[in-house]
Amino acid sequence: MVITGASSGIGLTTAEMAAAEGARVILTSRNERDLLDAVNRIRSNGGRAYHIVGDVANPDAMDAVADLAIEQFGRIDTWVNNAGIGMYGKLTETPLADKRRLFDVDFWGVVHGCRTAVRHLRAGGGAIINVGSIASDRAMPLMGIYSAAEHAVKGYTDALRMELEHDGFPISLSLVKPGSINTPFIAHARSHMDAEPEYMPPVYPPEDVARAILRCAARPMRDVLVGGAARILTGMGAISPRALDTFLEATAFTQQKRTEPNDEIDALYAEQSDGQRRGPTSRHTMKSSAYTRASTSPVGLALPLLAAGAVAAGVAFRWTKGNGHA
Repeated sequence: MVITGASSGIGLTTAEMAAAEGARVILTSRNERDLLDAVNRIRSNGGRAYHIVGDVANPDAMDAVADLAIEQFGRIDTWVNNAGIGMYGKLTETPLADKRRLFDVDFWGVVHGCRTAVRHLRAGGGAIINVGSIASDRAMPLMGIYSAAEHAVKGYTDALRMELEHDGFPISLSLVKPGSINTPFIAHARSHMDAEPEYMPPVYPPEDVARAILRCAARPMRDVLVGGAARILTGMGAISPRALDTFLEATAFTQQKRTEPNDEIDALYAEQSDGQRRGPTSRHTMKSSAYTRASTSPVGLALPLLAAGAVAAGVAFRWTKGNGHA
């Protein structure tokens, strides 16, 4: 299993959990120190792992990652495009260069990873898992350029899936879409606000996302939303988008800001060392998402979708009625 963005957060959690279940893992990111620490920790626990430094914005770097996987393990079975960076601030106040750099990482990084993975998986088969976001389905204020990139990831994933199926390649392609997850994401994100960024509640643990990724590797799913709140937002957006606009306009501008002033430290252009699964959020982190556990269970797949749809419909109806929107 190849995992990009594997030195912290979701990528690190996935690598450690995958190795604990017997997978051989290749970890890559821009941060060699944290990668080396992670690999040594995996090996000390009996796992098999190697690391290679690389920026997903560079397609040649992704080819080098694949070369290492083939050299050490003989093949690639699963490729996880997880690397990403956040950006907070109004679109009209965000420099164009920063917007382009975010797309280089969040969108083009997925394109580069898929390009390399397809070339190696098209004969023997395997799984590609793209890690998007709830923002792949629903744009968020103060996260406009990030939302645009994650929408692009969804469009690219859906189109590539159809092309692979049409051509008969034995490759599954999944899109995992987390809600607010307690990782160093907000610490690494660039802020063009006067304050440090914060998550919209509720916040879920990175282990929930890692379990969804491993589920897609073992038994492929088309899309997985991580967190019941992500399911509700998606449902509201589909049923009554204007009502959801009103809700986010009333809440997201304050809830996505911490009390601390902007420290202007981020990982947009250079790596930021921390090597941690979890981040600096002041929000309470839930133990797990019952919705995600149920929705990724073969037995319980249909029930949570129906239940979440009913909840989303009810919430959307109340907002529509209260705000006079159709």
